Amino acid sequence: MTPTVDELLADAVVVSIPLATRFRGVDHREALLVEGREGWTEFSPFLEYGDAEAAAWLAAAIDFGWVAPPALLRDVIRVNATLPAVPPDQVAAVLARFPGARTVKVKVAERGQVLAEDVARVREVRSLLGPEGRIRLDANGAWNLDEAEHAVHAMAEFDLEYIEQPCTTVEDLAELRRRVKYMGIPVAADESVRKAEDPLAVARARAADLLVIKAQPLGGLHRALALVAEAGLPAVVSSALDTSVGIAMGAHLAAALPELDYDCGLGTVSLLADDVAVEPLRPVDGAIPVRRPAIDTDALRRLSAGPERTAWWRERVRRCFDLLEP
Repeated sequence: MTPTVDELLADAVVVSIPLATRFRGVDHREALLVEGREGWTEFSPFLEYGDAEAAAWLAAAIDFGWVAPPALLRDVIRVNATLPAVPPDQVAAVLARFPGARTVKVKVAERGQVLAEDVARVREVRSLLGPEGRIRLDANGAWNLDEAEHAVHAMAEFDLEYIEQPCTTVEDLAELRRRVKYMGIPVAADESVRKAEDPLAVARARAADLLVIKAQPLGGLHRALALVAEAGLPAVVSSALDTSVGIAMGAHLAAALPELDYDCGLGTVSLLADDVAVEPLRPVDGAIPVRRPAIDTDALRRLSAGPERTAWWRERVRRCFDLLEP
């Protein structure tokens, strides 16, 4: 049985966690945490998301907190380092927070920056990783079709693993994939899956070689697994700058996938300056364990978002709960 909204909010805690490195234009990450029948779970859509989009994140929190998880096929998940759009002289310090990572996802196409800055950042990553390391780019849909093609050519020399969401539309993704196919650089879809009214459209259009999936925006473990099965494409599991609780949700999703050929974007607790877990799910030797972390009650008090922000989140939960399918 799933909880009522009053049961969901009875012991909910809202935290605000400082970031070690500014990311996505924010320097604090807010999240609502609650202990369900299956364990602690997280509701943390970004602040700018509307209720209709955030409702899927609430469905995911309920799924992880109150529904038995799917069968798990692995107990350790290899993870990538995530590099914000920092200048080259800051790259080494960020990557040091991801010990043992053999793969780096580099944020590119940052607002206010130019392609030359992306190239310099990626060049520095390749220098630090060596020839065996894996580099993937994430543009968050910020390029148009021609810009994306130009960027792929500019950075192809760095032996890219894939490029994630280079353009916004499914049509542009499909055309870019056609244009760069001869270069052997796969195209991955993220926003075209998790933000789409029809998350399978990208697969039907053959607009991507693989899917980047996140448990929270897709409505939880079970819905995400069903989507991957229906899409019939390889998948890499990623996160949305979650606390260790949200990362555990992603790790359970990765552990349940029949095939997992890519390192996952589940090391982002390393981008936070603090966390709510007794033993945060930060990478060790390039991997994280698949487990629900024990919660540090002192950390919940230390990181409390305060009464005004707590009231804001509680009201958000009530609005989103009303939008869930019965």
